[in-house]
Amino acid sequence: MSRPRLTISTFGDITIRVAPSGRFEARTRYRDWDGQTRQVQATGDTARAAERSLKSKLATRYLQQPTNTSLTPDSSFEDLATYWLEDIDMENRISRTTRNLYERNMRTLVLLVFRSLTLREIGVARCDHFIKQLAKLSHSRAKQGRAVLRLALELAVRHEILPSNPMDHVSRLYREPHLPDALTAPEVNVIRAAIAQWESAADHISGPKPDGQLGAIIEVMLGTSARIGEVLAIRRRDIDITSAIPSIRLAGTIISRNGEQTFRQDHPKTAESRRVVALPTFTADAVRRRLANAGSMGLDDLLFQSRDGTPLTTANVRRQLRHVLGGAGIEGVTPHMFHRTVATAVNANANIELAAELLGHTDTKITVQHYIQRSELVNPATAALLDRAFAKDED
Repeated sequence: MSRPRLTISTFGDITIRVAPSGRFEARTRYRDWDGQTRQVQATGDTARAAERSLKSKLATRYLQQPTNTSLTPDSSFEDLATYWLEDIDMENRISRTTRNLYERNMRTLVLLVFRSLTLREIGVARCDHFIKQLAKLSHSRAKQGRAVLRLALELAVRHEILPSNPMDHVSRLYREPHLPDALTAPEVNVIRAAIAQWESAADHISGPKPDGQLGAIIEVMLGTSARIGEVLAIRRRDIDITSAIPSIRLAGTIISRNGEQTFRQDHPKTAESRRVVALPTFTADAVRRRLANAGSMGLDDLLFQSRDGTPLTTANVRRQLRHVLGGAGIEGVTPHMFHRTVATAVNANANIELAAELLGHTDTKITVQHYIQRSELVNPATAALLDRAFAKDED
């Protein structure tokens, strides 16, 4: 049997020849991630089989690179968005709720505009225009869109797909200064009266009668500054109502996600905001009444719960509050308003540091910007100071 004649052909940068063994051999030179250029080869029964085998080897070597991604500057932004979400899931550092929010904002705000663009086409001017157009519709949308677009492009930079993040150079977002809404003491008492009237069931027609939980929820918010989710997550074990100074430990929040049952999360909005809050008399009294009405409770039972023993959702409590107050002609009151009301009262009667501590904030700037209603009244002590400084000479 005669030896096969040697033949050589080239497919792009791949050279294919018939080896002495009779099999086809494909070769190429490949620059590895460490910068070294090496020869890689593979064999097959046909030229195409050898070529496929070689390309498979090259793909395996590529996946061993540090970035572990097949994305390039010519990849679509949609591919980057998918890869970004997969990377978030792999790291598993943020809450499921935040992850779902990121995905929603990416899908509904950013992908609508950037889906078909390649990564190399996304520059500062395009990003800047996008954020400004979003801001015309809503400052909140612009802020949310900016956040997820920045994070996705940041991943592309970190994995050396892009040289820099164009979002680092877009214009800052501006909005008109917003003064937090806070209730006055008379307004709080009007709200209390409206809820008490509804809970008395004097005008009740049909359906389950009010169980007194809404009024108690409001009193706990007013006495602790807790967010509505934190209040609904209070367990029997978190309540100390027998000590000389009654207190509640705020150590969780209620989470509701689409397609999932509502559940209690074992920390508040942030893990650092766990805190024990001393209760004013009106809150302690409301908690005692609630415990008496609830009857026997296990240590892990929620202070506020549905008739089936399941957690109350924040959406249902907000809806019920709107319904009750709307029936009394009171509009625009939200649970978060009580959060601001308490912060404003503590700041006015003590200081901003105490208000921030009560709200579970680590930075007083957040408290000032979002939770304290600024008073227009300047300290009247200035009048006495100016009298002493510029008093007229007596004739």
